[in-house]
Amino acid sequence: MPPKRSLRKVVDEVTLVSCASGPGIIRAEVWEDDTGKVVRYNLSFINHFLYPRDNGRVLGYDNAHGTHHRHYFGKVESISVEDFDKVEALFHAEVRKLRRKKS
Repeated sequence: MPPKRSLRKVVDEVTLVSCASGPGIIRAEVWEDDTGKVVRYNLSFINHFLYPRDNGRVLGYDNAHGTHHRHYFGKVESISVEDFDKVEALFHAEVRKLRRKKS
């Protein structure tokens, strides 16, 4: 049996942001292993004015359940990007556009 990896939560942030449609929230959680590699993440943009379902999650990227995927207005799709820095850049680029969107 392989040794159990120790994970450390290195990011746990909630940021309130203004949006054209009303206030929003950016939620980020990131865990690293003993080597400093990101092994788990959850990035969410929440705005109940844009999307009242799914607890207001308009956009999210995470790798729960062993797959990298994207949540967008209630739909879930696999993504081929696995490098966390690239996923984070995609997330923030989309959030910038969504913050300008009116409900």
